[in-house]
Amino acid sequence: MNACIRAVVRKALYHGIEVVGVRRGFHGLVAGDFMEMKSRTVGDILQRGGTILKSARSDEFKTEEGRAKALLQLRTCEIDGLVGIGG
Repeated sequence: MNACIRAVVRKALYHGIEVVGVRRGFHGLVAGDFMEMKSRTVGDILQRGGTILKSARSDEFKTEEGRAKALLQLRTCEIDGLVGIGG
C-alpha cells in the first residue's frame, strides 16, 4: 500500500495537485481525519510494512447517513477527488 500511496502523491505533486491523505480508511473519511501529503511525507515509506495512513473499516460508512457525512467532510475541506486504494 505504501508504494501505491507514494506513487499517487508524487505524480499528483508533479502535476501541481495538492494531496490530502485520509487516516484510518473509511473511519477517517467519516470523521474527517485528513493529513496533508508532501514529498517528505512519502520519501522513506517504501520499506515500511502496512500503510502510513493506517486502515480501518467503518460501520457508519455503510449507512446512507455515514456516506453523507463523509461527503460533507470532503466538501468542507474542499477536496475535489478521491483515490481509493485497497479493498
